[in-house]
Amino acid sequence: MNDAAKLNRSAALASISVALLLVGLKTWAALATGSTAMLGSLADTVLDLVASLATLLGVWVAAQPDDDNHRFGHGKAEALAAMFQVVLISISALTLAGRAVIQWLAETRPEAAGDGIVVSGIAMAATFLLLGWQRHVIRKTGSLAIATDHVHYQSDLALNLAVIAALALDQYAGIKGADALFGLGIALWLGWGAWQASQEAIEQLMDHEWPEDKKQRFLEVVARHPELKGLHDLRTRTSGNRDFVQFHVAVDPQMTVRTAHDVMDEIEAKLLSEFPGIEILIHPDPDGLINETGLAAQDLLADFEGVHGRSE
Repeated sequence: MNDAAKLNRSAALASISVALLLVGLKTWAALATGSTAMLGSLADTVLDLVASLATLLGVWVAAQPDDDNHRFGHGKAEALAAMFQVVLISISALTLAGRAVIQWLAETRPEAAGDGIVVSGIAMAATFLLLGWQRHVIRKTGSLAIATDHVHYQSDLALNLAVIAALALDQYAGIKGADALFGLGIALWLGWGAWQASQEAIEQLMDHEWPEDKKQRFLEVVARHPELKGLHDLRTRTSGNRDFVQFHVAVDPQMTVRTAHDVMDEIEAKLLSEFPGIEILIHPDPDGLINETGLAAQDLLADFEGVHGRSE
């Protein structure tokens, strides 16, 4: 195992360890206080733990090499793991919202607010330590999985502050319903997080095209090659941490097969230097021959005429 893999593993284990610690503390605090806001925080921490485990499994499967049954790799395992998390988060958010409404109508109030505030303080301290280690690992390895986990734990700081505010307002400021209101707010927070996570996962599962700015950067690199007369029928997608792209390029019809092959290799080399790890499929066409229609027939290099070394 190389140094980067060891660092990523250490960050993942640290994340799981913190989640386990906080699940234990918040379970005790939720039972002791009866706080809906604390219950919501517990639900979020349990989801943190499940999400970390599911993400690690998804990343591990996605990293497996291509095989006879998965010629495009296993990258979509990450999107499937994300959708699994979305289902869990959605169920948790709905359950928590229902409890908050029931508590509001029954006008019940939490007890032992001090215990809940202490537990939330410990949770924030542990989260700060975890975030510090994650930042160190991200600087060293650039891991996407750890970076995503890092963003998720940053939101936990706000969540724990919300729990402290709910308990303090209800118990010490005498504001009835504050705990139920904050519990409902946390449920909405979880629901919004589930919605955002689902969008990226669905885009990968549906083979959504790259963002427009990324496509433009890609075309700028292709346009630097003087042998190309045009490019059309560009198709892009992302699976896990791998990008796939295929397109047709127009070349001199008098060019030999050997020369055309060498040109395609040069283009691939330039693209790989700018987009490491990308999977590329290029189809050369004699200049002037376009069998496609509609948008697929549009020359995407037309806007790059005369720049980056392109010439007729």
